[in-house]
Formats: sequence, structure tokens, C-alpha cells
Amino acid sequence: MLEDWLAPKAAALESRGLTRRLRARAADEDLIDLAGNDYLGLARDPRVIEAAAEAVRVWGTGSTASRLVTGTTELHEQLESALAAYVGQESGLVFSSGYLANLGVVTALGGPGTLLISDEHIHASLVDACRLSRSRVEIFPHNDVDTVEKLLAERNEPHAVVMTESVFSVLSDEAPLTALAATAAAHDAVLLVDEAHGLGVTGNGHGSVHALGLAGLDHVIVTMTLSKAMASQGGVVLGPQVLRNHLINRSRPFIYDTGLNPPACAAALAALQILQAEPDRPMRIHTATNRLAEATGVPPAAGPVVSIPMPGPHEAVAAADLCLENGVRVGSFRPPSTPDGLSRLRLTAHAGLSATDLERAGAVIVDAIGQVS
Repeated sequence: MLEDWLAPKAAALESRGLTRRLRARAADEDLIDLAGNDYLGLARDPRVIEAAAEAVRVWGTGSTASRLVTGTTELHEQLESALAAYVGQESGLVFSSGYLANLGVVTALGGPGTLLISDEHIHASLVDACRLSRSRVEIFPHNDVDTVEKLLAERNEPHAVVMTESVFSVLSDEAPLTALAATAAAHDAVLLVDEAHGLGVTGNGHGSVHALGLAGLDHVIVTMTLSKAMASQGGVVLGPQVLRNHLINRSRPFIYDTGLNPPACAAALAALQILQAEPDRPMRIHTATNRLAEATGVPPAAGPVVSIPMPGPHEAVAAADLCLENGVRVGSFRPPSTPDGLSRLRLTAHAGLSATDLERAGAVIVDAIGQVS
């Protein structure tokens, strides 16, 4: 039955160049990696590895239960306090993934009395959160503050949440956070900012909300992932203490999920400590991003992503394959993963790239694009 049901769907994807396939990587690959999200270059740092290993020795490999049962350890609380202090928020609550952090906060605030207003380029985790929220949802054109103001002014619901990203994950452009925060405040609404690509990167590592003086405002909520700059796993919601208390009692993805494992907490905490001790790392990301953008002929990006439009999905996949054959791994993003419907090569810069790496990668990428376009 499943063959008859699913085979035509698979064939349709294949014909459009949209089939996704898993490709396992080896531990000892000799490649220039421009596809992963290890922005600070800490995933293999011995200090981070040792912190995770020590947590295994002390706490074991798993958290053993949900956070409300036995899944909260001293490491969870230390990480929450350290992250909140670093980004200027009153409190934080760690989830087992960034996806669940977004799902957890939006569904806990949502419902028939809450209007959700979402940027059209928002991450899939927030899109899915909106679908599960039981709220009325309005989508506004990318970074269009005037439309947000109009939607807030005309709403009937007593509560509203405006959702955006500080740096968007595909185009790597910035949201007008200051204007959005002011508009939300003027209409008694909450602004939720996903800083997945801001933590460790923008605002000298502290994120865009902190850099713009919006951290700690009682109507601004921040979500972050620990799987990118923090070289670990998990997610966190940061904001007022009253929000943390609400999530502990009302957020189903928090209440019913097994807590983040202690080694992941320890790794993220160690990565944060390294970032604080070595504050030049975020600038190295921006240097690498600018050099990649210049080499490939696209505008500089606000975040760590360099996004290169391709003629179509087949060309994007072919170019990525050519790059890999020549020792450079890049991302190949195709619809529906791209908000503008264009297939793209997606390069992610990180602090560990040398000048030689960048020169080599730029030449390989340009040659690959030339061959397939």
C-alpha cells in the first residue's frame, strides 16, 4: 500500500530536482566546511569536548526524565543563568532543541485570545508553532513594519505576538528590530525574536537584541538555539521571569519532553565561556563572511550566511556536488526551504576559516557555478 501511495510523490519531487537525501560524513574528512552551523568553530574544541565528557562521567549520558521530574540538573540551571546574563535577559529556560523552544513559547502564548503576526520569511519551527497555536495568524511582507502596525491596530484579540528573526537563516538579512519593538509596545503587543543566527555572531556575540538596547524589555522575548554558535544541542527561551514561570506550567514541548542531556548543557556552557574569554571570534566570522561574499559576487550579509541564487534546483545540487568533489562542502537550498522560491547555494562562515581556506573555497565555488550555469 505504501509503495502505491508514496512512490508517485517521490517521483514528482525527483522530476523537479527537489529530492532530499542523507549523506553521512566521516569523522576525519579533509574538507573546507561551509555548510555546517558551527559559527564559532568550537564543536571540536578540546575544552568543549572535555566539558561534555566530564558531564558524562558525573551525570551520565541522559537527563533520565522530563525537566519537571528528574531531568533538571545543576548544569541546566547554570546554563540558563549564564545565557540570560550574557544576552541581558532576566531569565532563561532550556529546551531539548531550538525547534521545540520556538514551538513551546508560541503555543504557550497562543490561543483564541492571541493574534500571531509572522514575518513571511520566518523559520519553519515558528510556522509550525503558529499552525498548532489555535490562534488567528496573520503573515506580513518581509520586514514590513507598516503592515505590522496596521494589523496590530485593527485586531480584536486582547493579546498579540509579532514574530521575526534577528538575522534570517537563508538570505542573512536583518530585521528592523528597533521599529518592530516600538510598534509592538505602542499596541500592547509582544515581540518575539529568534536569534538562532545572532547568538555568538551579531552584537559582538551577544546578539542583535542586546546590541540594539532591546534586551530586558518586558515585551521582548528572545529564542536561541545551542546547536550553532554554542557547538552543542538544545534551545532556550529568554525573557522576564513571569514568562519562564508560565512556560514551566503551560508549555507542552517543555512539560512532556525529556530534558536536554547534561553533556549538551556542559558543552554549551563551555562554548559560552570561551566566547566570553575570546571576544574576537564573532569578528572573525564577519571577516570570513565578507571575503566569501566578495569572492562569489554577492552583497555582504548581516549574519554568517552567504546566499548565492542559482538558476534552478538541478543546478544548485550539481554545483554543490562539484564543490564537494573539489574539497569544499556547501549547502544546497531549494524550495520550500527558500523563502523567495529561488534555489540557492548557502555558505556558512565560521571563525576557524583561514585566509587560505577562504581563497581556495571562493575559487572552487565560482568554478562550480560557472560549470553548471
